[in-house]
Amino acid sequence: MTLMEGKAMNFENIILEKEGYLATLYINRPKALNALNKDTLTEIRAAVDDIAADREIKVVIIAGSGEKAFVAGADIAYMQPLSAAEGRAFSDYGEKTLRMIELLEKPVIAVIKGFALGGGCELAMACDIRLAADNALFGQPEVGLGVIPGFGGTQRLPRLIGSGRAKELTFTAATINAAEAYRIGLVNHVYPVDEVMDAAQKMAAKIAGTASLAVGFAKHAIDRGMQADLDTAMSIESDMFGMCCSTADQKEGMGAFLEKRKPLFQGL
Repeated sequence: MTLMEGKAMNFENIILEKEGYLATLYINRPKALNALNKDTLTEIRAAVDDIAADREIKVVIIAGSGEKAFVAGADIAYMQPLSAAEGRAFSDYGEKTLRMIELLEKPVIAVIKGFALGGGCELAMACDIRLAADNALFGQPEVGLGVIPGFGGTQRLPRLIGSGRAKELTFTAATINAAEAYRIGLVNHVYPVDEVMDAAQKMAAKIAGTASLAVGFAKHAIDRGMQADLDTAMSIESDMFGMCCSTADQKEGMGAFLEKRKPLFQGL
């Protein structure tokens, strides 16, 4: 249980902590290496809804409890007996849960220690920025289990690293280390295990010091623009730029620059 703003939220499979501008969500099933089952996905949805509604929160970190695993995958014991219809429904539920994370207006940083396989790799890819510990291991091993990636892996992985590399990783069910994940562009940075969370928190502080509305508009422009042709994407950018000019933070930021002082952004 984590206390937040005077109310208790009861979770069995995750931990949600809030401190000032930062929300940290831990997947907390250490005995199952933080594997994702439907109950865990449901709790993630509740946490994301809470974060989205909290105007104080400007940045989110997602991590796994312990150092052995970020998320080792979707729960195989849960999935093994599923029928075709049940399997499709579970895939759809997982996809939509991770999409909620992706669509948050607030930046989301994944802190990845240990295993990030299958659904864990897919969860990391749904975040905006990925920081890996040097013990992290990544992969989409689903074809070795008789299925395919089902939480967006067949779509996000090629968008991040290119279709050729994505197909190789997926078809061979290979596992790669943090250094290789960095080389191919799957993660932004690699740190020693005991430094990666500090690095994420420092990055979160830098982000929180900027105009939160502008950050949200920039995230929208990048994400939507990447799925559109260039002319449409440029139009999206112009729309978001115009939205920025309707905010008090734009007046404050540019006024502070002209007055040679530090801006005081209020998210308005």
